[in-house]
Amino acid sequence: MLRGGLRNALTALLLLIAGLGQARADDLYTVGTITSGTAPERRDIGFANCLRDVVVRVTGDTRLLNEMHLAEQARRAGDLIASYAFRDRMRGTPIHDEQGSYDRPHDLTCVFDRVKLDAFLKSIEREPWLKRPRLVAVIGIRDMKGRASMLASDSLGLRDNDMRTALISAADKLALPLVLPSQRQLMLAGLSAPVLAKADPARIGTLARMAGGERALVGTIVWNNKPAGWVAEWRIADAPPATRWGISGVGFDDAFRNGVSGAAQVLSGHEMP
Repeated sequence: MLRGGLRNALTALLLLIAGLGQARADDLYTVGTITSGTAPERRDIGFANCLRDVVVRVTGDTRLLNEMHLAEQARRAGDLIASYAFRDRMRGTPIHDEQGSYDRPHDLTCVFDRVKLDAFLKSIEREPWLKRPRLVAVIGIRDMKGRASMLASDSLGLRDNDMRTALISAADKLALPLVLPSQRQLMLAGLSAPVLAKADPARIGTLARMAGGERALVGTIVWNNKPAGWVAEWRIADAPPATRWGISGVGFDDAFRNGVSGAAQVLSGHEMP
């Protein structure tokens, strides 16, 4: 009971942080990754990974990952970094006889120079996406046993805590302010998993406002046995009907990453995911 209570409290705290603090401009330019040691060659790999993450985080445009100019700049990612810090993930654990600091995992945090990064974005015809709507995630689930439910901030399904954590993590990586409605708010709006696909956009809009949001990300994730994995379908509630995207045959972490990255792509004014 204590373990579950602590986990619920942690999830609630993460939801609060996600809703209140993600879209701050001074936070957009800070990202992190994991490296195998702190040697210059490992550091530079980490710098390149952080650059790829930060350009998507700042612009909302995942297509930039395929941009040739980004690949070129990634080789000189350090030129755009104002400061960085390593933290040994195994701190407190002695180094083994055959293990050096080279292969010990480290958290690398990079703070990018805002002026320099913005100049790079301008050179590839992009700009920072600073005005971000607070998004309410309205998600229906059909699990491995065919049970239908809604993911809420306080729902108690077997995997709900893990799903909430995965969803929040995906939103946090893109600095997208996101909240989940409570079970009571879903009930008051008359929304359940069986009716979600055909729900009136006005009803979803009412729920979004009730939950303190401005726009709604609506999605369903359904377990499929052959091939094994989750099938996810997503849309922005008040966007044109053609604004839909999805993914199949994946774990729910990837399903939520697909939903959140697609929402960022649409809401930031870029093309379809």
